[in-house]
Amino acid sequence: MAAKWTPSSWRDKPILQQPQWPDQGELEAVEDKLASYPPLVFAGEARRLTEQLGGVAEGKAFLLQGGDCAESFAEFHPDNIRDTFRVLLQMSVALTYGASCPVVKVGRMAGQFAKPRSDDFETIDGVSLPSYRGDMVNAMEFTEPSRRPDPDRLIQAYSQSASTLNLLRAFAQGGYADLHRVHRWNLGFVENSSEGQKYQELADRIDDTLGFMEACGLTSETAPQIRETDFYTSHEALLLGYEQALTRIDSLTGEWYDCSAHMLWIGDRTRQADNAQVEFLRGVNNPLGMKAGPTMEPDDLLHLIDTLNPENIAGRITIIARMGHDQVETRLPKLVRAIKAEGRKVVWACDPMHANTVKSSSGYKTRHVDRILEEVTGFFNVHAAEGTHAGGVHFEMTGQDVTECVGGAQAIPESGLGARYHTHCDPRLNASQALELAFVIAEMLKKERQVNGNPRIMAVS
Repeated sequence: MAAKWTPSSWRDKPILQQPQWPDQGELEAVEDKLASYPPLVFAGEARRLTEQLGGVAEGKAFLLQGGDCAESFAEFHPDNIRDTFRVLLQMSVALTYGASCPVVKVGRMAGQFAKPRSDDFETIDGVSLPSYRGDMVNAMEFTEPSRRPDPDRLIQAYSQSASTLNLLRAFAQGGYADLHRVHRWNLGFVENSSEGQKYQELADRIDDTLGFMEACGLTSETAPQIRETDFYTSHEALLLGYEQALTRIDSLTGEWYDCSAHMLWIGDRTRQADNAQVEFLRGVNNPLGMKAGPTMEPDDLLHLIDTLNPENIAGRITIIARMGHDQVETRLPKLVRAIKAEGRKVVWACDPMHANTVKSSSGYKTRHVDRILEEVTGFFNVHAAEGTHAGGVHFEMTGQDVTECVGGAQAIPESGLGARYHTHCDPRLNASQALELAFVIAEMLKKERQVNGNPRIMAVS
């Protein structure tokens, strides 16, 4: 039997990927202050997301999760939030209409400020300083003051998350998400794309569907589902002092929820069964993600699932596979078979970004769009072979016209990466590349649903 859980029981467990805070008293004072602040999200919203992800686990919907690799204080601007939200909407419409399948939309937004690192220190010209661990810990500039962990940054991260959430809710419910508006954006993409003809058929089908709905009296004025949408937030639960400070008891159910985001995930570096991250997240009732890399073994995965979801609730656990384009079809099947054989109810999602990072000839860290697509294709192939459901995708992306990933219809060369390389951490898909992938994935999803007999869909706004 598991030991009794409390919001602070993680403090007795080993913990990895933590900054070395110079003043523990200052850190505790900041955490106490955060504990007195209002929650960023509400328990009822998290429960609704769990329900919708339960539909994904049953093959009735698809998960689209995406956003910045690491949010920054410097790029905090309403236009940037709007543009990322817009691309996620565009992608969801392409997926929804392409496969006649509802899409659950979850942003890597409003809290994705902390990053795990391969090394605790970075060395340049013989000088070693603490690694950059995200804007809620320290700054990117390679100076001793900038790299010193600063607890006050936790307060700034909270404030920026609150503002971001406020704007996202306004966009989702205030008419910006109107299907007609989003479709017009997609038409612009099709017209301007070098491969526009490939996507024109899907765009025409969307046109026909919207026209039929209008003829039946279903317009933005008569049906709120057309002008509004559900949108959720997520981030990696890395700095557990911050997460604990925002963990509250739901007044309706008496259960604990981490109110920093709707969904939290555990990274591939911190998924050890006796680790603090696992201990903390097993006690909160949010839906959880768990990264699974090529070293994950079936028994370890099953143990983690049983620890985090002992009641086998559909929608509680999303396994986010990040195997690499050249390993997904050899490493993933054994995990899928084990979970299927044991009857565990999970969402299978593909993160084709993290295991496909390379250093370009020009010196920039980058990812190749064709390898990203190759891993997604392999992910779908595995689930088709195993008789299971490819439940979703997880992209690092932005709504900005950056040049950080190579290839795609734009054919960004390695020599062009420096034109608009703005990321604070890992390379991101730009808006055009992300939408291009959505159109391609829509066709994959359509084929999967045809093979599986199109399970009855669920209503997702």
